[in-house]
Amino acid sequence: MAGFGTGSARTLAAVELENAPQGLQHEHETLFTADSVCFLAELISTFDKQVDEILRHRVARKMELEQTGGLPGFSSLTSHLREDRTWRVLPVPERLQNRHVDIGDLAPSDTERFIQALRSKAQGIQVDFDDGNCPTYSNQIKGIFNVCKAVRNQFQGVPPISKAPVLMLRPRAWNMVEHNMMVNGKEVPGPLFDFGLLMYHNGKLLVENKSGPFFYLSKVESYLEARLWNNIFIWTEQKLGLPACSIKATVLIESILATFEMDEILFELRDHTAGLNCGIWDYSASFVNKLGDRSAFLLPDRSKYVNMEKLFLQSYMDLLVQTCHRRGALATGGMAALLLPNDTQSAHYHSVMATVTRQGGGTMLEINAGVDGFMVYDLKLIEPLQKLFQKHTLGPNQLHILREDVVVTPEDLLAMPSGGVTLHGLRYNIAVGILFIEAWLTGRGHFFYRGQVEDSATAEISRSQVWQWIRHQVKLEDDDRAISRSLVKSLVEEIRRELQDFLQCNTEKAKQRLATATAMFLEVVQKRDFPEFFTTYLNLDHTFLSSST
Repeated sequence: MAGFGTGSARTLAAVELENAPQGLQHEHETLFTADSVCFLAELISTFDKQVDEILRHRVARKMELEQTGGLPGFSSLTSHLREDRTWRVLPVPERLQNRHVDIGDLAPSDTERFIQALRSKAQGIQVDFDDGNCPTYSNQIKGIFNVCKAVRNQFQGVPPISKAPVLMLRPRAWNMVEHNMMVNGKEVPGPLFDFGLLMYHNGKLLVENKSGPFFYLSKVESYLEARLWNNIFIWTEQKLGLPACSIKATVLIESILATFEMDEILFELRDHTAGLNCGIWDYSASFVNKLGDRSAFLLPDRSKYVNMEKLFLQSYMDLLVQTCHRRGALATGGMAALLLPNDTQSAHYHSVMATVTRQGGGTMLEINAGVDGFMVYDLKLIEPLQKLFQKHTLGPNQLHILREDVVVTPEDLLAMPSGGVTLHGLRYNIAVGILFIEAWLTGRGHFFYRGQVEDSATAEISRSQVWQWIRHQVKLEDDDRAISRSLVKSLVEEIRRELQDFLQCNTEKAKQRLATATAMFLEVVQKRDFPEFFTTYLNLDHTFLSSST
């Protein structure tokens, strides 16, 4: 571990940085120059206490809900912001005005896929250090280095950054810690580590090319967190000598609490925002996170009863579109996770396309709601969905659709869909949870299962539902058995044997890794107190720490 003494007359930070991961010595030395470490240390020293404050605020809000039995709602303290129809965010930069189709869940450490995305016809790339990424030291260093190469046009056969799909950089969420760097004796917040390195090395070049810097902000829960990010943006622009308001961020509304503060979040970021984004699974899991102990908020089988057509999710999307367009911000939808087969003439291909684009749901539901774009994982979906957007909309976005017809009440946003739990749904959630842990133990942030991509968002809702169903002893629709620890344990063992074949575990090491993932999944769904975030739980676990580099 390398030690540094760095800082200015105003602040002196003691820095400890782990040595380069194996095979990444050049990348590590390129990223961690004396000046970049100094900048990173000062960024972290300046905002570390505020990060701790917002995390404590999260805990306090959850405790208040639990102790009072209260419900989330629109705050009377900020009603003047919601009722004032005159304020707007700064105009969206030219390069962000068309966001029809972005590529989602792209971990930039996957160099081959990153290059394919840069060569694609997508409008943007969600360069993901969060949901679709496993935050090993190697992945973070390689991923940030690959972003630097892309910005400098160092990948062969890739358009210059001003012509390539725009990079939407997604640092880790506030709940994540970077274990390989310490500042003033503390491990550093993961998002500041990612954001600081990305900005120091790429901010000026992105501004010069009118291509950023643009960000996605994950798992923001309140306008106070948006205010913190805005302060970080202002500080960074001043430190790096960038034009004011050059950083733009799209906030992912992934928490039921944030849904009641969307106007306030946009107001706090009004000089630095590009808009808001909605995604179904992290958002659904937040109900279990905040209200899961209450039987009134029992979330039914997601594989059968939870989709964007349900009142609580459609209300959330309609309100997000209305809020954004009223303020001049873009509203983007979730990610199409299905994978297209290569044979474009096959019945399976047409079936997948019909599912993705169906009129009553899928991407057409989002287009009809007024979204300005959405994400895909499969690059083969880019052009079909761009054509769908062009066919059913006018111009580069739908900012002109103000959705004045929308009236959303707190009751709408908190209305749980009816339905029970199927054995298939329980087994599916168990399998996704186990496979996600197994993927993390091999350094991967996402995996493919049953024709679609799965990541931390789907793993989050999967483990949340199993925990909640055990807690409330929900009965299966199939045979009226109550979901209990013993039932889940027996199913887990069956599924482990099936997954051993699915993963082709041909070595003892692979079999042991799957057994470890199975044990960790069982542990997390049996906890007396619900672990706030699946990724936090894994990121702090000795098994993951000892297996990651």
